[in-house]
Amino acid sequence: MPFPTAVIVVDNNSTDRTAEIVETWPRGSVPVRLIHCATPGKGAAVRAGLLGTSAPFVGFCDADMATDLDAIDAAFGLLLSGERVVIGSRGHQGSLVENRHSKVRELGAFGFRALAGVLVPGVSDTQCGFKFFDGVLAREAAAVLRTPGFAFDVELLARCVEHGSAVQEIPVRWHDVPGSRFSPARHTFGIVLELGRIWLRLRAQPRVVERPAWEPPLDPVGYP
Repeated sequence: MPFPTAVIVVDNNSTDRTAEIVETWPRGSVPVRLIHCATPGKGAAVRAGLLGTSAPFVGFCDADMATDLDAIDAAFGLLLSGERVVIGSRGHQGSLVENRHSKVRELGAFGFRALAGVLVPGVSDTQCGFKFFDGVLAREAAAVLRTPGFAFDVELLARCVEHGSAVQEIPVRWHDVPGSRFSPARHTFGIVLELGRIWLRLRAQPRVVERPAWEPPLDPVGYP
């Protein structure tokens, strides 16, 4: 990258050697830092990571690298031009997607997208694990994020929209990586409940926030 970057790994009660590997990672031009998150759930882990930095731009991607990191160049180009939320979308017409999911999981994904579309209208793929933000906006949204599980992306994006920011989707190269912990049989009911709770939270605290005129970010040199 043409500017200083850093990597944060969030250890969400892992039982393997993740924490040990990160803590002993050799020093280099890209610092790698560990954050522990005791609260279980992907949403809780991402929230901890977003709140654990003061960088002018921040984002996250799944550790299995299902989304090709070439998309980072496009994401940061848009952020530098004034966009505040840039996400990868497998539904984008320019995306290349290798999908080995079962028909049952694909049907569940279709239903999820329909429900998520009510909360974040116009966004075709809320669940692709590749999202980058203006740092201030990300921390404001993460501070009020209350969804600890798989549906956290929906609340995170809805909070950004609530703050007056549009969501810019970009094409990605994405391939299915075996080993996902998501199970339609075990998680579908809980996800529907999470979406219902998000809907209630968003309507229990109505907010009208005017988006300020965009200003160039500060020099990122020296951020944690």
